[in-house]
Amino acid sequence: MENKNNIPHNAELTAVAPALGESALNAGNTVNPAAEQSSNATEIQDPTTKYAVPPFNEQSQPWPGLVSKMDPRPDHGEESYKGTGRLKGRKALITGGDSGMGRAAAIAYAREGADVAINYYPTEEEDAKEVIHLIEAAGRKAVAIPGDLRDEAFCIALVKQAAEELGGLDIVVNNAARQQTHESILDISSEEFDWTMKTNIYAPFWIIKAALPYLKPGSSIIGTSSVQAYAPTEDLYDYAQTKAATTNYIKSLAKQLGT
Repeated sequence: MENKNNIPHNAELTAVAPALGESALNAGNTVNPAAEQSSNATEIQDPTTKYAVPPFNEQSQPWPGLVSKMDPRPDHGEESYKGTGRLKGRKALITGGDSGMGRAAAIAYAREGADVAINYYPTEEEDAKEVIHLIEAAGRKAVAIPGDLRDEAFCIALVKQAAEELGGLDIVVNNAARQQTHESILDISSEEFDWTMKTNIYAPFWIIKAALPYLKPGSSIIGTSSVQAYAPTEDLYDYAQTKAATTNYIKSLAKQLGT
């Protein structure tokens, strides 16, 4: 059993990005509101015409699929997100950082000033290279670590490599997840069920345990949950269970580490 004395009990546990409330003004500074408003003014845009809208072309890809082959391509903030240095000096590890929420987080974190390591499934190398380029274009260090999160040894090595190459670790985002729809529970094999559980539940467990020795007070552990946690649909029997578990492990760890 792990010695509890090695756990930073006052490490912050959160479901949102840390350090985003830092004041932009020092005490005693004054700002002309009218001048600031004028300098920050931007043209009003119609949000209903800003992005692509359905119907979209019917398309499919073999699992896990690539962002680079989607039409239209999803918007992760590649062109729109503007950072203000709110995570300057932070070191973040994001699983599933090649696409979806993980990709959006990697881009945002880098533009807020963080160095970022992303993990991704090896067949997603094409997407991962794009994210690495975007992190580096923001002037931050980028680390790419492909691998299968179902492997405990890899999860431990992932954390170690991220911490060593980033020069520390203070944000851990357990974002990667497996989601496959099935009309019936009878359609889910034990192998597929195990795959979902290993990716969505075991991997964060292994990663958090490996990361705790690196995390100092004020660090953050982030888990991504879903509406499936409390309003599950009939076709996501296994995935929905893991999102409910994610919600609860975050709450449990908050009580364990946040005091």
